Amino acid sequence: MKNTIKYITYATLLSFSLVSCLEFDDPVEDQPEAVESSGQADFSTFVALGDSLTAGFSDGSLYIDGQEVSFANLMAIQMEAAGGSEFTTPFMNDNIGGFVELEDTFPKRLVFDAINRVPVRIEGESTTSPLDILTGPFSNMGIPGAKSFHLGLDGYGTLNPYFGRFASSLGTNVLTDALAQSPTFFNLWIGNNDVLSYAVSGGTGVNQLGNLDATTYGNDDITDPNLFSIVYNSIVQTLTIGGAEGLLVNIPSVTSLPFFNTVPHNPVPLDATTAAVLNSDAAYGAYNQGLLDVEALGILSASERERRTISFSESTTNAVVIFDESLTDLTAINPALTNMRQATAEDLLVLTASSFIGTLAIEGDENTANGVAVPLSDMWVLTPEEQAEIATATEAFNTTIAGLAEERGLAFYDANARTEELSTNGITINGSTVTNEFATGGFFSLDGIHLSPKANGIIANEMIEVINETYGSTLTPTNTRDLPTIFIQ
Repeated sequence: MKNTIKYITYATLLSFSLVSCLEFDDPVEDQPEAVESSGQADFSTFVALGDSLTAGFSDGSLYIDGQEVSFANLMAIQMEAAGGSEFTTPFMNDNIGGFVELEDTFPKRLVFDAINRVPVRIEGESTTSPLDILTGPFSNMGIPGAKSFHLGLDGYGTLNPYFGRFASSLGTNVLTDALAQSPTFFNLWIGNNDVLSYAVSGGTGVNQLGNLDATTYGNDDITDPNLFSIVYNSIVQTLTIGGAEGLLVNIPSVTSLPFFNTVPHNPVPLDATTAAVLNSDAAYGAYNQGLLDVEALGILSASERERRTISFSESTTNAVVIFDESLTDLTAINPALTNMRQATAEDLLVLTASSFIGTLAIEGDENTANGVAVPLSDMWVLTPEEQAEIATATEAFNTTIAGLAEERGLAFYDANARTEELSTNGITINGSTVTNEFATGGFFSLDGIHLSPKANGIIANEMIEVINETYGSTLTPTNTRDLPTIFIQ
């Protein structure tokens, strides 16, 4: 298969001009000056709790420029004109991102290489150490990686260096440090990682449906909806004890993110000779015959046998081969009949698969191309069954959030509906349209998950609108005209 299997790099996914990355100038119409008021709300002490989205995480890392344009910070600036106090952020030390001692786990930020048209890690070295403890308190309490049940977990700073570097003590928790500030208004956007970590892992985690013991969960598991409801209710009850008002935000459908919608299921180019070799009895032909034999025994249905049959052709659009744990296990009958099939349009390959497909499982052996001769493991793809688990959990989480907002009379922002609209039609703001297309769409950063500066501005303004409607305040929208989409090296 020499010279026939090519890497599916970002460059093959991004056939666009440099100009297209810079066209989202988002003109803003001149608005008359308005006297801003807080209405029935009190913005004097605003605290934002959440995960990486709240923190301003972008381009695969946390760095100063991203933190400065977090939606929470942009909202706080507008609140200051209506009685709000200074909004403080636990800034990183630089615009490189990541932690100097932990670069493998917490890497530097991504920037766009305009010459080769690929995202690359920025040049330079991080100067931020998780051992350098900051003196708080801090208004922005967005913690990258945090799940719902982490906000009340004592000692969470010893597990998460983002919180550890600004926690008030080793034994404290996020919620306690937030309450110590006596917030009069809060923003709560938590729960994304309760499903997102499972999705990003390709579904390698566990759906913990029915398990209320979070101490037994792995990092990539889906949180049980009942546990989420208990935890979320407790967080909101605690935050509102002193009469604080706030804004609750629900969970977007993670499968609408460009991280899961950029790499096609059929990116493999093959010539006729290589396709014939792959279809022969020396390769997948024997596997296909084995499926027919098992079907003849009445053990395998015709529909599943068809789904599992692997066939290649002379084409630039051959589907990759994947492992699928939902298939009937036939290895007890024939160890060679592993749970593999070719991907379909219903499967979602993760963004990181773009640089893995076509690489060699055995160095120097052209017959071991990953995704072709060697099936992709579970970590590279979300199957329809895994997507269904994510959707069910997300719907349950969102039911809890919306219900609690209504019950307590809190403002509610439907981020899920907005993301769905984004993936369907795009969002047009003052004549400029953003979409969920990777790199070119303008809404998501180069990690395919987190918001671009432009998107943070859009989200901040829509949250402000909801706050005004709920509490009768007259906060003005932030000017998003100069907020960029992606950063170019």
